[in-house]
Amino acid sequence: MRLGGPVFVEGCDPQAYAEAHVAKGLRAAYWPDWADAHTEATACRELAVALEKRGVIPAEVGIWRNVLSPDPVKARSAVEYAVRRLATAEEVGARCAVNIVGSWNETYWDGPHSAHYSRDFFDAAVQAARKIIDEVKPRRTKLAFEMMPCQFLDSADEYMRLLAAVDRKAAGVHLDPANMISSPRLLYSNAAFFRDAFAAFGGAVLTVHLKDVRLAPSKFTVSMEEVPIGRGELDYENLLRLLNGLDRDTPCMLEHLDSEREYDEAAGNVRAIAERAGVTLA
Repeated sequence: MRLGGPVFVEGCDPQAYAEAHVAKGLRAAYWPDWADAHTEATACRELAVALEKRGVIPAEVGIWRNVLSPDPVKARSAVEYAVRRLATAEEVGARCAVNIVGSWNETYWDGPHSAHYSRDFFDAAVQAARKIIDEVKPRRTKLAFEMMPCQFLDSADEYMRLLAAVDRKAAGVHLDPANMISSPRLLYSNAAFFRDAFAAFGGAVLTVHLKDVRLAPSKFTVSMEEVPIGRGELDYENLLRLLNGLDRDTPCMLEHLDSEREYDEAAGNVRAIAERAGVTLA
């Protein structure tokens, strides 16, 4: 596994962006929005070369738009943007372009909705994924989907059901273990849950998001909250051993922290846990 995460660089200098990963000991990079093949072809090419020279791979190109928005104008715009971002991922050889499957929430682009477990929503997600992939027809990259605790894509079995329905070789797995945890039962049995999940995924995982989760204290109703790695309930030694069984170049990306200091701390925690677990980071 390759550890990656955000870097804190001002401006849009490809060399500085690539060098910042080396300085932090990171071997995988989030592809920045400012280096888009559709609008900034020169910066896109320069960054791809700069990362390659330093032994850093482009992990994922983020889409993060609601392709199933209830507003048809917004949905169409989001699909067009997703096509451009998947084309960028293909251009630079990123492991994937990643998005959520979509949301029918009328207020939040990634919010919950009662119909997110319905057949109609599943079918709409399949059709949107096919449209995006068929527009680009990628050969070097894949379209992948963020797992979410408030819709059907919340388990390995559901993910493999989605991939079977999409029926495109250019659809793959983006794994977010923390987002798979949606109940105290799963949280407190996460080691066994993740072992079963990895068995179901096989070698289909392209990229991974790393964070931790815990049950919020002093709540009478269930409330899960994200916390920095090592401060939650996930069995990270077990998780890193499972990740170590994937392709050795699989990017495992830190996310959702507020500062450079917090990312440094999270990276240090992952390295320390990996050492205890007997896992060697690429």
